[in-house]
Amino acid sequence: MTSSGSPRDHGDPGDAPTVPPPLTAARNTARPSAAEEARTIAASANTATLATLTADGDPWASFVTYGLLDGAPVLCVSNLAEHGRNLAGDPRASLAVVAPAAEDDPLANARITLAGHVELPDGAEREAAREAHLAAVAAAKYYIDYSDFTLWVLRVHRVRWVGGYGRMDSTTGAAYAAAEPDPVSPHSAAAISHLNADHADALLAMARTLGGYPDATAATCTGADRYGLDLRLATGRGVAYTRIGYPQPIHSIAELRSAAVELTRLARTS
Repeated sequence: MTSSGSPRDHGDPGDAPTVPPPLTAARNTARPSAAEEARTIAASANTATLATLTADGDPWASFVTYGLLDGAPVLCVSNLAEHGRNLAGDPRASLAVVAPAAEDDPLANARITLAGHVELPDGAEREAAREAHLAAVAAAKYYIDYSDFTLWVLRVHRVRWVGGYGRMDSTTGAAYAAAEPDPVSPHSAAAISHLNADHADALLAMARTLGGYPDATAATCTGADRYGLDLRLATGRGVAYTRIGYPQPIHSIAELRSAAVELTRLARTS
């Protein structure tokens, strides 16, 4: 429990090693909303842990695959599986999705829980749901049309996003449905490697003048999205993290280079 008496999340700051605070105010820490983060994570995978309720009301967790129909997870479930029988008996369900690992510590990586209830899609939506699942899970073509498999769409009511230690938020199903996956982060690995290999001095300048850590001695880019860069820093006070926002959001990975060049210019002229 927290000091206020509310339940603690395992991603709460108190679970992490002490991180030195910034010495000056960061210029721009714009980042995706919880809904955008969740949509991006959901789009980054096609496997998840499904939580259902048995006939006795007990929780049951299962490994499943999914596709996305306008952000709503589409499951193709065997009616013979226990979770298939559970969904038929009680539509309440949640899906836990873990983003591709970016850190060695599993709890430092991003994940989401999407909670709501499942429905059987009908008519044109059923065909769209079928295509959405097949687009994400090609192997499903061997069983998706069998009579003992059922397509379910999870209507998301509530979302919990955890971005790692000290970064988490909740949002609504409506906000999740209205958000869009980030167009930059899924394609950013090569650009991040390039920044770290060839532009470490620029990243350090950003950390010192734009990120609030004038005592930084090294900076490594750990993430890039439509709004900015995430940096991990070495300082005399320990390892720290900061956020460097672009002057304006970008809309594709092709714009990342010019955005980074502009951040470098701002850092070196500040």
